[in-house]
Amino acid sequence: MKPKKNPKVDLRRRWVLFLQIGLILVLFLTLQAFQWKTYDQKSLDDQIVSIDDFEEEPVPVTVIPEKTPPPPPKTITDVIEEVPDDPDIKEDVVNPTDIDIEDIPEPSDIVEPDAPDEDIEVPYDFIENVPIFPGCEDLTNNVERKQCMSSKINSFVNREFDTGLGAELGLTGTNLVVVMFVVNKNGRVEQIQTRAPHPELEKEARRVIGELPEMEPGRQGGRPVSVSYTIPIRFKVQE
Repeated sequence: MKPKKNPKVDLRRRWVLFLQIGLILVLFLTLQAFQWKTYDQKSLDDQIVSIDDFEEEPVPVTVIPEKTPPPPPKTITDVIEEVPDDPDIKEDVVNPTDIDIEDIPEPSDIVEPDAPDEDIEVPYDFIENVPIFPGCEDLTNNVERKQCMSSKINSFVNREFDTGLGAELGLTGTNLVVVMFVVNKNGRVEQIQTRAPHPELEKEARRVIGELPEMEPGRQGGRPVSVSYTIPIRFKVQE
């Protein structure tokens, strides 16, 4: 007859749990063994710094040298002795100039000569009174006269300039001709200079500007002067 075992006291039912607990304990003890450290007491004592070992260094004394005053200036003790005249040397006799004080003019009577009448050239943007183009005489404002003159010149150039010349020369697109000229102090156009993509266009621009009518000259400081003027001429060649 076999003895019956109580299933509640059978230890084989929980052997996996006991195995896990044992492995955990072994790992914990192994980890603690690796982390266990020991220190050499002598090396720790060597690292302790003793403040009493420091020695105070003496602070050097800064000595500021005294500035020596400059020596006093030397006193000139030499005496200039008068030399007597030599009777053998003849002196030149200077005759006094006879000047009548009454002949000296008063400052108010002195007339300064007039400044030479030099022809100066003033840029169009800085002229006090611009040249007056025919048809702009009724305007009294300088700004309005500038606008009127520019409008009149542009209309004249647009009417007289041969824009078909560009197609004849084989040009395409938009072309620019820059013309610079001077309205002299007599109101006539001179010193015409041009810049264009073709010499024939420069020639045409000089012809048109040279036909501008005579104007009333510009004035600077109340007197007539020459005025320089620049105008761009743009035209498009129809393809």
